[in-house]
Amino acid sequence: MKERATVLCTRGDQILLVARPHAHWVLPGGKPHRGETLDDAARRELAEETGIVCSDLRYLFQHTGGNKLHHVFIADIAASAMARPAQEIAHCGWFTSTVIASIDCSRPTPLIVGRALDVLEDAMLPAAA
Repeated sequence: MKERATVLCTRGDQILLVARPHAHWVLPGGKPHRGETLDDAARRELAEETGIVCSDLRYLFQHTGGNKLHHVFIADIAASAMARPAQEIAHCGWFTSTVIASIDCSRPTPLIVGRALDVLEDAMLPAAA
């Protein structure tokens, strides 16, 4: 199974997706280099694909989709940060979760987004008495 460092970038209620030419929208990320930590891989891939440099990443969970094991990180991105397609990426876009559910995404993308939003919502709920 291939490992992938996957980054869920949020800006308000929007989530950053990227797409290669003639391909599905996906969350930024990619394969770690030999000896590279997962969080370093997530930062590197985000910078390489979008030009966004992020120092504040938090690990959320693992998600198995198809033949990939996604190590999902979250990053809150400043409104002033500009995502610009670079390297193999042709498009960058900010979308709400509702839009993500209806556009041409890779199969795991809306599943990861939905699960991440559930995890974040649960983390914000007060503990039961």
